[in-house]
Amino acid sequence: MTAELPSIAVVVLAHNEERRIAACIESLPLDAPGITTSVVVNGSTDRTAEIARRAGGRRPNVRVLVYSEGGKARSWNRYLYQDAEPLADVHVFVDGDAVIAPGSVQALARALAEHPHANAASGFPLNGRRRADYVRELQSDRGLVGDLYALRGSFLRRMKELGLRLPLDLVGDDSLIGALAKTDLGSEGQWDDDRIIPCPEAAFSCEVASLLRPRTLLNQYRRMINYSLRYFQNRMVSSIMRSAGPEGLPERLSELYPEWLPRLEPRGPAYWWFDRAALARIRRLAA
Repeated sequence: MTAELPSIAVVVLAHNEERRIAACIESLPLDAPGITTSVVVNGSTDRTAEIARRAGGRRPNVRVLVYSEGGKARSWNRYLYQDAEPLADVHVFVDGDAVIAPGSVQALARALAEHPHANAASGFPLNGRRRADYVRELQSDRGLVGDLYALRGSFLRRMKELGLRLPLDLVGDDSLIGALAKTDLGSEGQWDDDRIIPCPEAAFSCEVASLLRPRTLLNQYRRMINYSLRYFQNRMVSSIMRSAGPEGLPERLSELYPEWLPRLEPRGPAYWWFDRAALARIRRLAA
């Protein structure tokens, strides 16, 4: 532990990110004392792991973990229960396609040190069409963005002691992790927004969809369907958190699809097409 900061573990979660992973890793404080970096490459079929090893420069405090099975939630669970020991004082989670602004990792750790009541701290986006909306929501609602956030090591230790895991088919990790942080691993009756600290000094940028790059438009289309699926999944998760609490979370949310499907309908024009695609996926898995 340094004089100014606690021990920090940076965790990069990457799936088929050979184009972006080097920039992501090189944006991290790889040579800062007290900071280790784990690049978790999950279910990738491209050169993500190879490029990650090269970007890490064979530093002893940088390791690349390769999981054959994909899925962000599955990989998040496996990292926590298998590869996170010894737990650091602070764990900073980063998406493999994000580029982190200088000083962000340390800023997140400082935010948790200055707010001992908080379980998590959230980073802020630097770009994107809806950046201003996301910034307002992060400041007012105190949520998390999966691209960059930090969790207190003691919070993760309690998760392990309780045996809590993310459902394997959960889309994204930020919504549920944010809820667990705000409830202090309890039910929604223990909800406290102050358990997540917005940290504008921590920021990230991601690749933005552009008509000049058709590949980014396809990625955005797929992302929008996943956002719709996450919307429906969040309704299921919220119901569980209001009743049984996190211990009632199933191994897979698809176990709940047959029960929930009659209650799910597409939203208005802005989301209608993507919601329909997500509901079609839910129907296939519920059959």
